[in-house]
Amino acid sequence: MIEDPFVAHRSLLFTVAYEMLGSAADAEDVLQETWLRWADADRSQVHDCRAYLVRAVARQALNRLRTLSRRREDYVGEWLPEPLLTLPDVAEDIELAESVSIAMLTVLETLGPVERAVFVLREVFDMPYGEIAEAVGKPAAAVRQIARRARGHVAARRPRTQVSRSEHRAVVQRFLAALHTGQVRELMEVMAPDVVLIADGGGLAAAAPAPVHGAELVATLLARADRGAFDTTAVWINGAPAVRLESDGRSAAVSIVVENGRITRIYATANPRKLTRLDEPAELTR
Repeated sequence: MIEDPFVAHRSLLFTVAYEMLGSAADAEDVLQETWLRWADADRSQVHDCRAYLVRAVARQALNRLRTLSRRREDYVGEWLPEPLLTLPDVAEDIELAESVSIAMLTVLETLGPVERAVFVLREVFDMPYGEIAEAVGKPAAAVRQIARRARGHVAARRPRTQVSRSEHRAVVQRFLAALHTGQVRELMEVMAPDVVLIADGGGLAAAAPAPVHGAELVATLLARADRGAFDTTAVWINGAPAVRLESDGRSAAVSIVVENGRITRIYATANPRKLTRLDEPAELTR
């Protein structure tokens, strides 16, 4: 029995939608909408099922992204992407791992809906400009200009350096050790002086209402936590070593950016509605 093309490419389609939306729940909704349209499509007119389905998902994701952009203006506190538990092998595709990292998805939030769609489809999935133009409803020449502008915007905001998985993992372990001691000095030693902590509680969990800047302030905030009240586990989140915290039935996913052996960014997601994907690894592919 021949596998349906939608089923065969589902992981790819989910990855496209997730990178455009930063939300697994919304990505799944987009896939459902795309499946319904695919079920009614005239397959005899489809010459490249993969390309057809990617375009269809991109169109649905773009429509949803425009709605979400307005909804997120009313979000309580800082908004972070929905973290996904992943297997270490996602990191073997360096470009994919970077594109789905919490840091990159946070940068993509600063793009407009069309810019984000164009950037993801071109830079991550290497889609031809003509196909992107069809997906976003813009002339190919305009898409080229949008792609160039989006690349510049992202380049100015993405982490400056790349680190190996082993270095990233080592810094996570140092961070965990310092977190367990609760000593401000030890926490500061693993952080860059200008480290920034961004926490997302969504109004449903305790979280700093605005970004916290500077190693001393961040370390002091982390040191206040009750050491006996939570368990920490090293996990892989969005293709990178990270930390999962558990406390009295509550969870948090903590992703970090490492530069020159120290933490420069900490992304802590505590909104329970965004933590439903931490028990089963997500299948991400290009």
